Amino acid sequence: MPTGRVKFFDEAKGFGFIAGDDGGEVFLHASAVPEGVQVKPGAKVEYGVADGRRGPQALSVRVVGSTAMRAARRDTEDMAIIVEDLVRLLDTIGNDLRRGRYPSAAHGSTVAQMLRRVADDLDA
Repeated sequence: MPTGRVKFFDEAKGFGFIAGDDGGEVFLHASAVPEGVQVKPGAKVEYGVADGRRGPQALSVRVVGSTAMRAARRDTEDMAIIVEDLVRLLDTIGNDLRRGRYPSAAHGSTVAQMLRRVADDLDA
């Protein structure tokens, strides 16, 4: 799939353009953007291309990179609670490790998933 960056997108008019990494410019219609996704200038996108009446047109656009993550981030108050709970959980695991015990495989997997999600939210 080709990639590029959104050059501009007007939500009111329902269209914009993508500056492709190959140097070309591709028309972007609002119908190609997934519902609930907000496209902003500079956002990195992957897309399919079809020849339209006026040139190349983007199909099935997918926002990649931190712009998509930033839009999906949790509220700061919710994140503060999650981080505090995670610190308590890690403290418990640290104490168990000092006693020579690793967490069970299922528990370790759950904690690892939680850490990845929090890291993604903080990194976005």
